[in-house]
Amino acid sequence: MTPIQKLYERAPLGMRLGLLPMQEACTRENHPERAFTALHVAGTNGKGSVSAMVERIARASGMRTGLYTSPHLCRFAERIRIDGEPIDDVWLDRHLLRALEHESLSFFETATLAAFLAIADARVDLAVIEVGLGGRLDATNVLERPKAAAITRIALDHTELLGDTLESIAREKAAIAKPGLDLVVGSCGPAVRNAIEETAHAAGATITMADEDAEAETFMQNATIGLAGDYQRGNALIAYVLGRRIGATAADCARGIAEVRWPGRLETIGHTLLDAAHNPDGAAALARHIASRDPQATALVFGTLADKAWPEMIDVLAPRAAHRFYVTPKGRAATDPHAIASRKPGVVAASITEALALARAAVGEEGLVVACGSVYVVGEVRALLLNLPRDPPIAL
Repeated sequence: MTPIQKLYERAPLGMRLGLLPMQEACTRENHPERAFTALHVAGTNGKGSVSAMVERIARASGMRTGLYTSPHLCRFAERIRIDGEPIDDVWLDRHLLRALEHESLSFFETATLAAFLAIADARVDLAVIEVGLGGRLDATNVLERPKAAAITRIALDHTELLGDTLESIAREKAAIAKPGLDLVVGSCGPAVRNAIEETAHAAGATITMADEDAEAETFMQNATIGLAGDYQRGNALIAYVLGRRIGATAADCARGIAEVRWPGRLETIGHTLLDAAHNPDGAAALARHIASRDPQATALVFGTLADKAWPEMIDVLAPRAAHRFYVTPKGRAATDPHAIASRKPGVVAASITEALALARAAVGEEGLVVACGSVYVVGEVRALLLNLPRDPPIAL
């Protein structure tokens, strides 16, 4: 059995929240999380994009970098990157085996420990660590003294675990605050801002609103952003402030933000658009992005996990595509595609491969096929289009 297969055996523990198992494992491993300078990024939407931007800024400034994100699109190794490249299989197996020795850890805790071990061994100058779920009880929150941290856009997601209001979710995410740390916060309403500020202050931290940073606002007036979507301007604003805090020059920030690449986020491959939007906020952003397209020349390949607010998602997306094909994503329990079709008429496909073929036939070679609704739909479509190897998807 390979290390990856052994890791996947830990999936039944699910989305376990709590720091004690990770703290104990890190102590036994002589604290790999203390061996590198870290930048910690939380948020509902945009945290992956911000993480990718800041990592690229750091490399533009000459730093050796580590990057830990989740989940993966195609291969597990994508979660752990050194100097922008996924960790190689030999290096991955070595650190996974070491992390797997801690039998009490869940899938995500084991993955996080393996990432910390690999990044520590790589002797990076900076590691950008994306929160997996929430913040307060996320396995990554064993980081004790990040150099900088951020909270990106707050939206409703994972409400069964994080709370059913924007304010409660904001408090969970802002709990990555540490004494003396100043959190860079993306644009938000007054109630969310107050929740973040109260949580930060209680931890001995402060906040800075990215859109109140005059230098960053001036930079954004002429900035080139390497990622598509109007919402990426807000992410780039956060990334610029973070970049300056890690010592990058304005020119380094400009280069990093212009050159960043982040697969599966409004990514165009031929005449197919992939977007990992997996909640109503992300779906609304995608709908805005394709609003100018002719719906008759647009096909939707859509599927979601059962714990997502799919009615709100399909309500905003369906008017943008005259042709709709519904699928069952892998990873964990999925929404029944027949239920989606009952709300917004469309064809239920037997597989994503079939859905792609039907969608392309519906709009022709020059029409747009939009694959979205779940990271796991996007991952499978991307692997099919680019003929990429793929590890099993897992929603952890």
